[in-house]
Amino acid sequence: MKELFEKNVAWAKSMKEADPTFFERLCEQQAPEFLWIGCSDSRVPANEIVGLMPGELFVHRNVANMVVHSDLNCLSVMQYAVEYLKVKHVIVCGHYGCGGVKAAVEKQNLGLIDHWLLNVQDVQYIHQAYLSEGCNKNKVIDEVCELNVIEQVVNVCKTNIIRDAWARGQELTVHGWIYSIADGLLRDLEVNISCRDEVRSIYHTAAEKIKKRYAESV
Repeated sequence: MKELFEKNVAWAKSMKEADPTFFERLCEQQAPEFLWIGCSDSRVPANEIVGLMPGELFVHRNVANMVVHSDLNCLSVMQYAVEYLKVKHVIVCGHYGCGGVKAAVEKQNLGLIDHWLLNVQDVQYIHQAYLSEGCNKNKVIDEVCELNVIEQVVNVCKTNIIRDAWARGQELTVHGWIYSIADGLLRDLEVNISCRDEVRSIYHTAAEKIKKRYAESV
C-alpha cells in the first residue's frame, strides 16, 4: 500500500510539472461530453484507452458492462450524466475475452455473480450463440462479447432517462464499441443511435453483421 501512495505523489508531481494549473482547473465543475459504461476488468482503463484526461470522461463500470434496468447504481450514473452534466455521447464499451462473458458462456459456477451473469445468458438466448461440439470456443465468446454490447446499447436507449432527453431535443447519441486487449484498439460495432426511431433498424443491422461475420469465420 505504501507503494501506491508513493506512486500517487510521483503522479501528482508529474502532472503539475506538465501543467501547473491542472489541479486548479480540475477543481472546477466537471463538464465531460462522454459517459462511458464499461467492464470492471482492470485491463480496460477507460480514460487511458481513449486518451482523455481526468474530468473529460464520466465513467460507470461493472462486470461485463451491463445495463440492467433494476441496477439503480447504473441508472443513477446515467441520469446524472445526461440530465445534469449534459453529456452528448453515451458509450457502451465491452472487450474481447471478457471474463464475465466467458463465465456465462461456459456456464461456470462462481457464486453470487452467477445471478448477474444470467443477463449475459439472456443475450445468448436471444441470438442463439452457444458453444457446440467442434466450435471455436474463443470465437463464440468474442461473438457474445459483441452481441452483449449491442444489447446493452438498446437497454440504454429503452430507459426513460434517454427517451426523455431525446423528447426534449437534447443532443445525445448512444454508441456501442468493443476493445481488444491484444492490440489496444477500439472497434465501432456500428450501433450509433441518436433518436428513438433509429433503435430497431440500427440494432438489427448491427446484430446481423456480427452474426454473419462470425459465421463466415468458422
